[in-house]
Amino acid sequence: MQSAMKFEMMYQGRMLSSSIVMRAMENDTKGVMDTISRNHFLKELKHCRFQVGYYDKDKKPIYTEIDDFEVTDKDFFIKDKSCYTVTEDKSSHLGVHYIVLKENDLSNTLQQLRIKIIGYLVFSYILMGIVGYFLGRLFLRPVREQIESLDNFISDTTHELNTPISAILMTIQSLKDIEPKKLKRLEASAKRLSVMYSSLTYRLEGKVEPSELLCFADIVQERVEYVKELIDSKRLHITLDLDPTEVYMPKTSSYRLIDNLLSNAIKYSDIGDSILITLKDNVLKVKDTGIGIDKKVQDDIFTRYHRENEERGGFGIGLNIVLSICKKYNIKLGLESKKGEGSTFILTFPAVKK
Repeated sequence: MQSAMKFEMMYQGRMLSSSIVMRAMENDTKGVMDTISRNHFLKELKHCRFQVGYYDKDKKPIYTEIDDFEVTDKDFFIKDKSCYTVTEDKSSHLGVHYIVLKENDLSNTLQQLRIKIIGYLVFSYILMGIVGYFLGRLFLRPVREQIESLDNFISDTTHELNTPISAILMTIQSLKDIEPKKLKRLEASAKRLSVMYSSLTYRLEGKVEPSELLCFADIVQERVEYVKELIDSKRLHITLDLDPTEVYMPKTSSYRLIDNLLSNAIKYSDIGDSILITLKDNVLKVKDTGIGIDKKVQDDIFTRYHRENEERGGFGIGLNIVLSICKKYNIKLGLESKKGEGSTFILTFPAVKK
């Protein structure tokens, strides 16, 4: 558009220059034109849509429709959103050395064009987005159906597991005349299955749990006692330093929170290691002296299905459940760990409003 405008304006400038030359040649035969006649001629000469200015060789205006303009040697330029062309007549016919044309509509036209292009682009993106959405739904429908089928299968399977796990735990309590060592091993295995079952069903349960005021120190002691056989099976030394602390959350979620932190500490501790659990000033710390976590992968361990150590087992969902519960109940979750020196998980609970 700028090129077309430049061509049109320069063409019109040359046409005006030609008209002035023709009139000057007529004057050579008829006599010299006076200043009034010349100015009248220049005023009536315009036959284009541009504003026109005529200047002498000293760049002073003879007749002009352009305000506050200083003649330059550029043949075409844009200034203050207006286009200008300068046509020079070195012979200065009728005293006109420069013919200046000014156009004011190009900037508005360009702005309208920009708006139109942006509008078409936005419309195209919206259209592509709508088409992409429906095509995505169409192409991903078989995948979605397979995922739903798999979720249903996992849900049914895990719920079926609950019955034999409960039966095993009840049977263990009634067994007599069996070596205590074997009985503890059996009970530890059954309780490990129970914790794994609880973790698997967490993602499948959609029900909303009611929150209640809990003494978290009692919850921690209860869950430590529940997995005591797992702790004893690895001969771990566990120390509790708990202050009475009130927490407002569902009891089931508190069980899952502690169970997964304890399970993680037990799993990644070696035989004879220590676990220290402290609860003071609304801050729970679960510290182990196990294998630790490398700094560069600490952000990844809370990702679902991520397993940092393939040899230690697990599904890679325990710490993701911990993170989900913490986010849901505004619990700040932190981690301090070094490779080979153990890990400390830090949970800061919000103060209970009374």
